[in-house]
Amino acid sequence: MKSMKALFIVAALTASSFTMAAGGGDRTMARADKLAQASMEAYRLEQQKAESSVAEKAKSAEHANC
Repeated sequence: MKSMKALFIVAALTASSFTMAAGGGDRTMARADKLAQASMEAYRLEQQKAESSVAEKAKSAEHANC
């Protein structure tokens, strides 16, 4: 009976590892990483545009009274 339980546990663990490997988790994580990098790049560009427009407004405001 003990050997049957041990065999059942080993079979369950083996089956779960095969299921996870065939599930495509690696592809999903790679796609999520790629999307996150693209999102961060878009955010960085948006922040750079916002900073440059603020700097231009400040520069033009300084010379408005000249």
